[in-house]
Amino acid sequence: MGKTIEDIKGVLKDRVGSRLTLKANGGRRKTIQRIGVLEGTYPSVFIVKLDKDSSAYDRVSYSYTDVLTDSVELTFMEEMASGQ
Repeated sequence: MGKTIEDIKGVLKDRVGSRLTLKANGGRRKTIQRIGVLEGTYPSVFIVKLDKDSSAYDRVSYSYTDVLTDSVELTFMEEMASGQ
């Protein structure tokens, strides 16, 4: 996605409102995969509103560092459709 936190912030800011698939480390060798919408970006975190059927939670937040260190992987639906 990006090589620096500023690059990641810029990409996510441009994609607010886009549908995405989120893969996150759930601890103890578990990977969590959810579908949702990028709801907003803030100075230190971004918020993803999850689909009702994919999770018991409404929203989750992650830091940009999580994306930089590959603890969280985001794939936007447009990218999946175009095969990027």
